[in-house]
Amino acid sequence: MAKSRELKRRIRSIGKTRQITRTMEMVSTSKLKRASDRVKAARPYAEHLAGVLGRLIDPSLYERFPLLRQPKQVKRAAIVMITSNRGLAGAFNTNLIREARSLMAKLREKDVQVELHGVGKKGISFFRFKRQELGSARLDIGDRATMEDAASVIEPLRERFENGELDEVWIVYAQFRSALSTPPAAMRVLPVKPPESDDAPETGRSKWQANFTLSPSAEEILERLLPLYVRNSMYRALVETAAAEHGARRTAMKNATDNAGDILDTLNRTYNRARQAQITQEIAEIVGGAAALE
Repeated sequence: MAKSRELKRRIRSIGKTRQITRTMEMVSTSKLKRASDRVKAARPYAEHLAGVLGRLIDPSLYERFPLLRQPKQVKRAAIVMITSNRGLAGAFNTNLIREARSLMAKLREKDVQVELHGVGKKGISFFRFKRQELGSARLDIGDRATMEDAASVIEPLRERFENGELDEVWIVYAQFRSALSTPPAAMRVLPVKPPESDDAPETGRSKWQANFTLSPSAEEILERLLPLYVRNSMYRALVETAAAEHGARRTAMKNATDNAGDILDTLNRTYNRARQAQITQEIAEIVGGAAALE
C-alpha cells in the first residue's frame, strides 16, 4: 500500500513538472518567432552596409582611419561575452562560456593581456565565481536589445581602441542559424576587417571610386560608416544571441516535456501492476478466508 501511495505522489509531481515545462516551451516558441523576425530584419541592413564598406575600403586607407589600423603586435585585447540572464536553456550558456574561455586561452598563449566584459547574468556569475576580474558587467540588456544598447556596450571599447589602449576587440555570441542550430562563435570587430566585395576591382581602387563621383568623398563616408559598422556588428550579436537563447530553451523544454511523459508512462504502468497485484492478493485472501469458514 505504501508503494502505491509513493507512486501516486511521484506521478502527481512529475505531471506538474510536465505542465511547467510544456508552458515554458510554448512561451519560448512565441518569443522565438519575434526574436527570429528581428534577426531577419537586421541582416539585410548589415549585408548592404558591409557591401558599401567592401567597395570603399582599400589598403591605402588603413593608416588614415584608426578603426582600420592593423596593429603590428597585439598586446592588449578585450572580449565582450554575451550570455542570457536566465537558465533552463540546456547547454546554451555553457557553450558560450567555453568559447570565451577558449578564446582567452588562445590570446594569452600569445602573451596578450585580455580583459573580459560580460553581458548577461549567467556568464557574469560564472566568471565572478571563478574570481575572474571583469572590465564591465551588464545585466540590463534583455532579449529585446536596441541599437542604443549595442552602442552603450561597444562605444567605450571603440574609443579606447582609437586611443591605442586596445589592439583588438572580440565578441563571443551565439549564431542563430535555426531553432536547432545555435553554435557559439567568436568575432573580431576591431580592427575592422574590410568586408569582401564580389565586384571589388583588382587594381586596388574601389569600383565606386573608379566609376562614380562621391559626395561627400569616400573618406568622409568611411569616417561615418566605420563606427556605424562596429555598432551594427554588436547589435547583430545581441539579437542573434537572444534568438538563439529562445531556440535553445524551446528545445530543452520540449526534451524535458517528452522525458516527463516517458517517465509518467513508466510510473503509470508500474502503479497499475502494483495495484493489480494488490487487488489479486486481496481477492485471494477473501477466497481463502471464505474457504476456511466452510
